[in-house]
Amino acid sequence: MSISIHQIEFATPEYDDVVRLRYDVLRRPLGLDFTPEQLATEYAQIHLAAYDEAGRLVGYLNLTTVDDDTVQMRQVAVAPTQQSRGVGTELVRHSEWLAQQAGFQRIILHAREPAVPFYTRLDYMIVGEPFEEVTIQHRHMEKTLGARS
Repeated sequence: MSISIHQIEFATPEYDDVVRLRYDVLRRPLGLDFTPEQLATEYAQIHLAAYDEAGRLVGYLNLTTVDDDTVQMRQVAVAPTQQSRGVGTELVRHSEWLAQQAGFQRIILHAREPAVPFYTRLDYMIVGEPFEEVTIQHRHMEKTLGARS
C-alpha cells in the first residue's frame, strides 16, 4: 500500500478527522473521550496524518516538544482496517526524520503493552517499569536519533 504523510494544522477539518480516528482507535475501546481542555493543549504540537492512495485518512501521530533535545511521540493511531500494513511504521519513520531535522536527539513515548513489540522492532528501548496510564499498562520507551544529515 502506498501512503502519503502530511503535517496538518490544529483546529482544521483535517485535525477534526484525526481526532475522530484517535477516538475510535484509542479512546472508545477504553470508554474514554477527549475533553476540550485536552485537545486545547495540542495547538503547538506537530500533527502527522497518513493518507492512502485514495486520500482516506489511515493513521496519525503527534510530536510534543519536551525540551531542546527531546520530543514525545503521542497518540499513534492506525485505522483498524489498515493495521499490520506498514502505516504505523511509515508514520514513526517520518516522525523520526522530522524530529531529527528539527534538531531533536531523542524521542520518548508511552507504549501500550500490546504495542511494545512494534516499537521494539523499530529500535525503541524499554526504560523503567510498567505503569498505568488511561486505565491500562504502558511502558516508557525511547530512541536516540542519529546525526542530522
